[in-house]
Amino acid sequence: MSMPSAACSSSTGVGVGVGWGSASGARVSRRAASHVRVIQAVGSRVRRCCRCAVEARVRSMAELVEEKESTMKARRKGKAERERGFSGGPRTFLHARSGEDLLLGVRQEHEAGRVPPNVAAGLEKLYRNYRNAVLQSGNTRADEIILSNMSVVFDRIILDIEDPFTFSPHHKGIREPFDYYRFGQNYIQPLIDFRRSFVGNVSLFHEMEDKLREGHNVILISNHQSEADPAVIASLLESTNPYIAENMTYVAGDRVITDPLSKPFSMGRNLICVYSKKHLYDIPEEAEMKRRSNTRSLKEMAMLLRGGSQIIWIAPSGGRDRPDPLTGEWFPENFDASAVDNVRRLSDHSGVPGHVYPLALLCYDIMPPPAKVEKEIGEQRVMSFHGVGLSVASEIKLSDVAAGIANPDEAKEAFSLALYHSVIQQYHVLKAAIHGNQGLNASNSMVSLSQPRQ
Repeated sequence: MSMPSAACSSSTGVGVGVGWGSASGARVSRRAASHVRVIQAVGSRVRRCCRCAVEARVRSMAELVEEKESTMKARRKGKAERERGFSGGPRTFLHARSGEDLLLGVRQEHEAGRVPPNVAAGLEKLYRNYRNAVLQSGNTRADEIILSNMSVVFDRIILDIEDPFTFSPHHKGIREPFDYYRFGQNYIQPLIDFRRSFVGNVSLFHEMEDKLREGHNVILISNHQSEADPAVIASLLESTNPYIAENMTYVAGDRVITDPLSKPFSMGRNLICVYSKKHLYDIPEEAEMKRRSNTRSLKEMAMLLRGGSQIIWIAPSGGRDRPDPLTGEWFPENFDASAVDNVRRLSDHSGVPGHVYPLALLCYDIMPPPAKVEKEIGEQRVMSFHGVGLSVASEIKLSDVAAGIANPDEAKEAFSLALYHSVIQQYHVLKAAIHGNQGLNASNSMVSLSQPRQ
């Protein structure tokens, strides 16, 4: 016995069964037909809504594509402008024949509304301070160096004002089409008196390079003296350890990636970008955003370390060293034990062998920070021609320092203090060599000084 066929039916995909031919069946059939009409009407409305939704999505996608194409065009334009070295505006920095030409160009950019007044004033002070510092060197080519370097500095700063660069949590130094690393080196090196500059324990930097070649990670726990620290480190190591000089990654505070006068120099360095604890609550309503950003940056660092062969510099004091308000003496700021422990744990959990070294810097003379921590962006750059120093001591291991310490917090503090005390000891040697005019004679059993650039 065959089954009766069922009506099937509307374009909505809903099937309705039709009964046999009786009076009650007819009534059922009429009700069923009514239901079909209702369903068809609903289906029609659904189709119209679907079409509207699809059309809306299509319009939305078209707008997104148009916006993306516009953004890509702007980026291509910006890249082309950077490759040419100008943005099509009336600037003449790259063709300036004198310092007065440069300053006139800044005033014209300000009057045209392309440069804010505070930046224009900052550029004028930057030029005059840089000029005075380089002239102190006695270099017979000082005027040529000043004009050449400041022309490019002004050009890059104003390019970034017109087409601002945004740093990602992990920034890779930009080497082409414009070499921002070499740009930074060319700017800082005329401020360094290499006759009075020293490196402590250069053999340990060779040891680090061996470990990096083996795929290990190296963490440098350091004091922090000036915005020029990365360029100073690279300048002192370029002749002996060029790989470290060019490939080091720096944990950098937000000020060097937001201040218009700092950004172009930061663009040439490998950076992990974080917000310093010292400035976390400058604007209270932004504190939570800054904490989330720091969490993202730590994740980026963790990913970096998992890949191995990384050398990372971090200043766990959270900012630059400052002079004692009573004595005027400069001294490395105390380390934050939690910052030291964070980076140590990231290294330990990376699955790659890691090594922690204490590193000391003495270079505040060439570009000292303001005497006090400032909330506002746009500090004045004071500069001078002076000797600088860099020293590293042997690797320090938590297991060695914390042996016999049961309390984890106490072990963490002991590890941080061991690193800090090593930095202090090395700093005293550098200070004796540079400020005490002892030179290489300041070497001791812990620090062997050399002058790779001499």
